[in-house]
Amino acid sequence: MKYLKLHLLFLLSVLSSVIYSENINILNVGANADGITLNTEIIQNAINKVSESGGGTVIIPPGNFLTGSLILKSGVTLEVKKGAILLGSQKLDDYQNIQPKFVALRTGQPTKQLIFAEDKINISICGKGIIDGQGSAFKRTDIGDAPGVTRPHLIQLINCKNVNIEGVTMLNSGGWMQHYLACEKLQIKGISVYNHCNYNNDGIDIDGCHDVIVSDCIVDSDDDGICLKSTSPKSCKNVVISDCVIKSHCNALKMGTETSGGFQNITINNCVVSPSVDPNPIYGTIRGQSAISVEMVDGGLLDCVNISNITITETDCPIFIRLGNRARKHSPSAPNPKMGSLQNVNISNVIATTSSKITSNITGIPGYNAENISLNNIMITNLSDGSPQEAGLKPEENEKGYPTAAMFGKVLPASGFFVRHVKNITFNNVQLFIKGDNVRPAYVFSDVKDALVKFPVVYSFENNVGLIVKDAECKNIKVVN
Repeated sequence: MKYLKLHLLFLLSVLSSVIYSENINILNVGANADGITLNTEIIQNAINKVSESGGGTVIIPPGNFLTGSLILKSGVTLEVKKGAILLGSQKLDDYQNIQPKFVALRTGQPTKQLIFAEDKINISICGKGIIDGQGSAFKRTDIGDAPGVTRPHLIQLINCKNVNIEGVTMLNSGGWMQHYLACEKLQIKGISVYNHCNYNNDGIDIDGCHDVIVSDCIVDSDDDGICLKSTSPKSCKNVVISDCVIKSHCNALKMGTETSGGFQNITINNCVVSPSVDPNPIYGTIRGQSAISVEMVDGGLLDCVNISNITITETDCPIFIRLGNRARKHSPSAPNPKMGSLQNVNISNVIATTSSKITSNITGIPGYNAENISLNNIMITNLSDGSPQEAGLKPEENEKGYPTAAMFGKVLPASGFFVRHVKNITFNNVQLFIKGDNVRPAYVFSDVKDALVKFPVVYSFENNVGLIVKDAECKNIKVVN
């Protein structure tokens, strides 16, 4: 009997929360769907009222609704219905200058966003409609060309908890499309992103967040596609990215460049990478700079990264792993970062095609090795040429350089993998198909310790391509056929 009473009380509490949740259709409170009238105040008042009532939904119905900055509040779902377009104003004065409380690399000065929240819980942006930032209206200026300063982000959520982003289509941000900084319990599902109208047009940026799932998304971006960052001492931790299609002129799946807090427990699975449908890159290249980028250059720890089942139809560099020492501080008052660590990375079941001479590269710097790296069941087709002179190249170290696949030049001496300053690396069942007029060896090792190349396969269609070239600093290199 006591259990029954408790059960009934629980059901009543759930029913009452549903009955008394506030749902506001913005048309019913005076919004104008002509795409010209500014609706910022009306939509913001609806958000405030829903939050103050204990939570509910602000509904954007079919129509074109122009707005400036909107501040999301706890307990609020912003639902953009099918047929609705939430349009960002093309006038910079319609956006608030917002100074976040959270200290990170890009929060030191006020920025502008279409949708913003900080220190909020239980917030959602969902629906089958469109959010269009109209970002081509905003230009880079001398007073600040960083994304968000004079070119608004579409979405920026900082230090929020229980966040759900689902179903919506996002277009045309002035900078990054969406920036989630120091959030916890973040889920992004089934969204479409197209971002090709301005500089820094990333698709999804997850920055120092914990407990994150990104799934079933289609992203086409001029800059990085799905990008994990750490622009503060807070790490990106416990992140799953799965079942996504990513098209990018830059890096499709990326950790970096900012790495202050590092990356731990990252799983990326079942994704397809292909060139963008947009033929005119602002940054990057038509094919995309890299498909998989794992970078550690501003201190921090990268540990336990598992990437599997990736299909890459074309890219300049299929796999780029870099431990460097750019050593950028996350704030002016922060101490200089110590040298970071990159360890325990597993990449498996990858099929890729590249027409570039850059090829895959895995590197540390003198005295600091990338460690414990395993590549299994990799199939790469290389369509590029490669001369004997190019096979003899010795790329510069570039210890403090900006991490990108082409940081050692547009030609690398290997046709498959250039590996330097790495300890304990395994290549297992890696198949390389060399189709161009290419004599560069499959692998070039420099200062590599404890490497195992197991069951290597190299098919060369025009030349006799060697398997491994190694320098005198290499130790314990084993090949098992």
